[in-house]
Amino acid sequence: MKRLLFINIRLLVVSLFLLLLPAMVYAQAEQMKTGPPPIGQPLASEGTFAVNLASALGVATTGDEVAAESQLGDLGIAPRNGWIADYPVTPDIVVELQNAVANAADAGKLSMGKDEALKRLQDVTLGLGLPVRPYTAGTPYEPTPASCQTYPNPMVINNDYVNEGPPVVTYYCPPPDYYALYAWVPCPFWWSDLWFPGFFILHDFHRVTRHHNKVVVISNHFNDVRNHRAFRVDPVERFRGRTFAGIGVSHPQRFIATGVPRSERRVFNGPAVQRVPGGRMTMPPATRGGMTSSPSSHGGGGFSGGGTRR
Repeated sequence: MKRLLFINIRLLVVSLFLLLLPAMVYAQAEQMKTGPPPIGQPLASEGTFAVNLASALGVATTGDEVAAESQLGDLGIAPRNGWIADYPVTPDIVVELQNAVANAADAGKLSMGKDEALKRLQDVTLGLGLPVRPYTAGTPYEPTPASCQTYPNPMVINNDYVNEGPPVVTYYCPPPDYYALYAWVPCPFWWSDLWFPGFFILHDFHRVTRHHNKVVVISNHFNDVRNHRAFRVDPVERFRGRTFAGIGVSHPQRFIATGVPRSERRVFNGPAVQRVPGGRMTMPPATRGGMTSSPSSHGGGGFSGGGTRR
């Protein structure tokens, strides 16, 4: 009798858990949706984004980044400076891609309407942990925001920088000791229901991460070993439209010449892993705190740390 009662109780508990599970999942999703962004923005390369977006829009089914970038670029779907495979997806790039996807759908280049295409774009950004949406209210950009607020807790931010190293992209004002490492990009956007007037990004960075057990390089550098030259994408100049062209750029003559043949398709799309004599594979160390020694200008203004809730 006791055994039967125990079994019935277990069945009741399991049934209640199954009934409450959807509500728990929904609550968790809502928490992710409404919570503030982490100190370091999740990193996703443009190459990874292009592969996912090409599949979502039914443009291509390929794991090859250059092929996905090329096929999207042929439809006019690309960031303003073209696809740069190793460059991180930042809020300004999401804004530019939304405009490009909308234009492609309006021009009949996609097999779906604009609303559906934009929804699929948003699904891709969410899938990569970037609930970023363009801010379309027409507020002018803030080239030099006034000050840094205490949101989130400056002590928490400082400890994160000390323990993890400076993040590549952050929406919060860096601690004073790290401030000169960053450029300010004045592109307003929504992170879920929080409004930000722009974001900070390192002047120089080269990181190695993993995405679905695949090694992914996040960098604003490209070493042209054939011509013995190194190039760096300046984050602020890129936002203003003056930088090296990537795949799919519509007017390559407007961009800085690299001297690399067909650079609009090759530069910044080189191999992430290179072979050295003896057959070994070389790769930069996978540390968040690693920085390069290439010279850079330290521009950009301050930032009012936290977002404004919608």
